[in-house]
Amino acid sequence: MMRKSILFLLLCITSFVSWAQTIYPSIDPQASYTTTEGEEIQDASSGQNAPLVARFTANPSNVGDYSARYEWKIYRKGEIETPLVHRFEQDIDYTFSESGTFYVQLYATFVLGNDTIVLPEEGDETPIEVSINESKLEFPNAISPNNDGFNDELKPKPDGCQSIVAFQATVFSRWGQKIYSWNDINGKWDGKWNGHTVKDGVYFLVVKARGADGRKYNIRKAINVITGYNNDAKESESEE
Repeated sequence: MMRKSILFLLLCITSFVSWAQTIYPSIDPQASYTTTEGEEIQDASSGQNAPLVARFTANPSNVGDYSARYEWKIYRKGEIETPLVHRFEQDIDYTFSESGTFYVQLYATFVLGNDTIVLPEEGDETPIEVSINESKLEFPNAISPNNDGFNDELKPKPDGCQSIVAFQATVFSRWGQKIYSWNDINGKWDGKWNGHTVKDGVYFLVVKARGADGRKYNIRKAINVITGYNNDAKESESEE
């Protein structure tokens, strides 16, 4: 009876070792992104604005005693032989500041003695896709800084700004006096100078910017300040 129990135990151990040896290392590359609006997203395969901050993680499992080597490649569509990024960390950070379609591919090599595992196998590559929009930059012709919640500030049009990676804007009076300047694409002018709302009239906006597609913007335009315009009053009139 004792011999049968020992034989059964040995059989169980042998079966467990055999089963354990079939568990090999694996990877599960994942991506997360922070948009220009500060939103956290997991998929950037549809058009996103630059600069797009990205983090790519290998997420290995069942590594055990294997030694691991990771290799990341980021390349433009159709240009895998000339990658923009070629790095060897387990996880990497990268900021996409150019427009176009990009692919991110992770390769991993696990070695234990004479056993070498290369992932993914040739032909099984499934790169992560990242799409960055071409640039656009448009400003309104007028603002009405009267705190009615409508067009109170000078900033790019909501549907007229994307993928701007360098930016500088300045507002001047009609006599060439500098009123306000800002260098953040998410910034704005509230129509004030020295803490007070400026007088109604024509002011001048000068913008120098660069898009993710390399396009340079040199905008010079007149901006009408109309504090007397009230959107609430206009809506009331239209309802009468």
